[in-house]
Amino acid sequence: MKKWIEEHPDLWEFILFNVLSNISTATRFIVTWALTALLVGKLGMTSPFKFLIFDYTSAGSNGIGGFLTFLIAEILAQTVNFFVQMKLVFKSDAGMKDAAWKYAVLAVIIVITSLVLPGHVTNFCQNTLGLGQGVSATIASVVNTLLAVVVSYPLLKLWIMPKSK
Repeated sequence: MKKWIEEHPDLWEFILFNVLSNISTATRFIVTWALTALLVGKLGMTSPFKFLIFDYTSAGSNGIGGFLTFLIAEILAQTVNFFVQMKLVFKSDAGMKDAAWKYAVLAVIIVITSLVLPGHVTNFCQNTLGLGQGVSATIASVVNTLLAVVVSYPLLKLWIMPKSK
């Protein structure tokens, strides 16, 4: 295995990126499940919410509770992901301060996308497919996760956490 890793360092890095991203993904799912149950289920925070590009007004979007759920889950997931990627995957020697502000830009893009998309995905899952709150929130999290991988890997590798030559 060690020889294969030495012969294919870029492929190994991508595999490691995806495997260790599951730490962030697990954080996102656990927080999404817990907060959906708490904010939407127990506290009934389902009042329609709309602000700028964020639209959680349609039936099935879970309103303000859905918005807060995805906001908090994504912030925590991105915080975990920053340290995992920098220290364990890319083993970057970039300065923490330099990498942090760049990662913050990426995280804002991911967080905004992660707040816009779930309302629509959740609504589609509940109203078109007839799925329940928990399953719909999980599907929305899967969509967010896949999008985050496609956007973040090249930016992390080439811009945010590059290794010195």
